[in-house]
Amino acid sequence: MWKTVQRAGRATAHLFLTALMAFGMWIFITVLLITAVGTLAVVGIWLLPETVLLVRRIAGAKRNLTADWTGVKIPEVYRPLTGTVRERVATAVRDPGTRRDLRWMVAYWFYGALLALAVPLWPVGLVVDGVWCGLLRRKAVVLPLIVRLADLEADWSTALLKPSPEALLTARVERLARTRADAIAAHGAELRRIERDLHDGAQAQLVALSMRIGLAKRAYGRDPETALKLLDEAQDQAEKALAELRNVVRGIHPPILTDRGLAGALRALAASSGLEVTLDDGGLDQGVRAPAAVEAAAYFVVAEALTNVAKYSGVTRAEVRLVRARRGLRVRVRDEGRGGADEAAGSGLPGMRRRVAALDGTMKVSSPVGGPTVIEVELPCVW
Repeated sequence: MWKTVQRAGRATAHLFLTALMAFGMWIFITVLLITAVGTLAVVGIWLLPETVLLVRRIAGAKRNLTADWTGVKIPEVYRPLTGTVRERVATAVRDPGTRRDLRWMVAYWFYGALLALAVPLWPVGLVVDGVWCGLLRRKAVVLPLIVRLADLEADWSTALLKPSPEALLTARVERLARTRADAIAAHGAELRRIERDLHDGAQAQLVALSMRIGLAKRAYGRDPETALKLLDEAQDQAEKALAELRNVVRGIHPPILTDRGLAGALRALAASSGLEVTLDDGGLDQGVRAPAAVEAAAYFVVAEALTNVAKYSGVTRAEVRLVRARRGLRVRVRDEGRGGADEAAGSGLPGMRRRVAALDGTMKVSSPVGGPTVIEVELPCVW
């Protein structure tokens, strides 16, 4: 009985908020119609984009309210209102999301108020079902009805607010086109970085090595000691060149990933980071490994995140957690530092986001001023 009372209480709160939103909708639509009729000939059409943005925010609030009840997020698919005023007006008129929101508002004008009439049933249900269940040992009747009405309202709102399959497909294609462009740009930047590292590092070391060997050959016949010294320097130069090449290779795909797997590579990374890192590898040492591209992206994210912790957070501790999810690999890096991470401030976050987006993954960053900073990444893959 107590669980029924609790769920009916949540349903009543949901229906009460539904009633408030429906009442606000009446006022909003009335004011909107009066404004449209009164100003259409003068400035009304130019107010359309701002009105559409307001409608989107209202619909977004209703999506969040419905998701709080159902536990299922309703996706938003809108065309961005950018460009000149004329372009924004054209986009606002042609966007299927605008028509979908307006259809919901008109329907909600009616069913939101009707279902909100169930709010007074809450005290009645407590009394009736309390007696019905407590004294007569019968099953509750009124309180479950309130829950079913809240479910019905959420189902209607979901059906009216969710994008069509065509809109979802179009949005996904546009997102993939953007991530593909980002991936190409990131690939070009990576090639330029490799070329620069080879030119300024390994190539310079190899040129110096060749010069010392040449000098040693010339000096060998007349001054063996000088030749030996030059050969020693050439050996040092060769070791430096090898170190430069290893750094370049490590930036492309760390060999340790191939040798030890992601969990082992991250343990080595944590040990050499200069931080006290708590690593939960999620049992990735066992079972099927993720694809190489996914492991490389996860390694890059953790390496960049730990670098940011060392540089900017002001703390010496960090937490790294890996989770083998049903649809992919989840990576979470957290620190209790000063927070305030800004993607526009050269912190490496844009590069991380591009690397993740190239694999059709998602990345969330939470870093309020004062901390903590939490980076959550999900990389889709098949185990």
